[in-house]
Amino acid sequence: MSPQTIFFIIIAILVISFVIDQLLDYLNAQHFNDPLPAELQDVFDEAEYQKSQRYKKERYKFGILTSATSLIATLLFFFFDGFALVDEIARSASNNEIVIALVFFGIIMIASDILSTPFSYYSTFVIEEKYGFNKTTRRTFFLDKLKGWLMGAIIGGILLGAIIWFYQSTGQHFWLYAWGIITVFTIFMNLFYARLIVPLFNKQTPLEEGSLRSQIEKYASKVGFTLDKIFVIDGSKRSTKANAYFSGFGSEKRVTLYDTLIKDLNEEEIVAVLAHEVGHYKRNHIIINLFAAIITTGFTLWLLSLFIGNPMLSKALNVSQPSFHIGLVAFGVLYSPISGITGLLMNYLSRKFEYQADNFAKHTYAAPPLISGLKKLSKNSLSNLTPHPLYVFAHYSHPTLLQRFRNLRK
Repeated sequence: MSPQTIFFIIIAILVISFVIDQLLDYLNAQHFNDPLPAELQDVFDEAEYQKSQRYKKERYKFGILTSATSLIATLLFFFFDGFALVDEIARSASNNEIVIALVFFGIIMIASDILSTPFSYYSTFVIEEKYGFNKTTRRTFFLDKLKGWLMGAIIGGILLGAIIWFYQSTGQHFWLYAWGIITVFTIFMNLFYARLIVPLFNKQTPLEEGSLRSQIEKYASKVGFTLDKIFVIDGSKRSTKANAYFSGFGSEKRVTLYDTLIKDLNEEEIVAVLAHEVGHYKRNHIIINLFAAIITTGFTLWLLSLFIGNPMLSKALNVSQPSFHIGLVAFGVLYSPISGITGLLMNYLSRKFEYQADNFAKHTYAAPPLISGLKKLSKNSLSNLTPHPLYVFAHYSHPTLLQRFRNLRK
């Protein structure tokens, strides 16, 4: 296969992916004005429903603009040999292949982030502000950017540098060593993300003694679940939208409740949401997802090892000197249809897990407070209650509110 053929395959993948995404978004938008199902009539009153319609339509139009801009910028970068230019700049900085790769990806990532920042800013301070969601200050917004860059440079730099070193040292078998180090890192992050990373962006405080904590501990004791780490996170620092999540396993397991969740839901509803999270743990969903991620990573790295040494990948991007980092860029695009399929499978599995966690909460606590809690969360985030089934299949990691309602009412 010639370099030119590979180049046009890459372009075709980028364009087809964009077209599919836009088609799904369009189909979903056609359902915005659908009447609400009878079971969900009480989620919005008429004024709130009209507000949710305006919010969905505005986000849809903004999504078209951001996606089109991203595609155009990406295509221009490919057609005007942007990768060759950045590679030349990186090679002027060092003769070491690891340093060259780090400089190369550093330039690409920072340029991409600079391009996306105006859209992110508009989304946060215009659209989200307009509909009463945004609580982020401009200082927090830009500090988050800087922290993200710093974390990406440190963590991404160490992992990428290690992978390239293994590639230089072991050749085609590098994927085994890379898989090992990424697996260790993944497990470490699953265990300590809430302890090490979250505090860089948010304040976490133990849930104070009182009625809510007593109710949670009473439920945990009932289902034989050791839970001594219950934290409240200051989600209201950035948004009014609420959430709760379970992280870690073993002695590091913890439940984190957003302060907005505690504000929006009553105690019974919060315990029901927590029962859902405990259901994920009891049904081993965290371990299964971790195992699936590790297997998928291993498969991806093995496939990468078959192609990364092919000089045609670098030539396809009009880079004269073959290198790991240029091959990685080309492979990343060529692999995206496969990653899209695995993404669909993982979303399907995730939706199954959500039903199982809901059922656990229903059987060990109660269905009505979980239903009312989910309705409140949907109302407060102006959620789309009538999404297109294909859009749900492609993008949703959770069942729709209507699907969860009907499952809980069985």
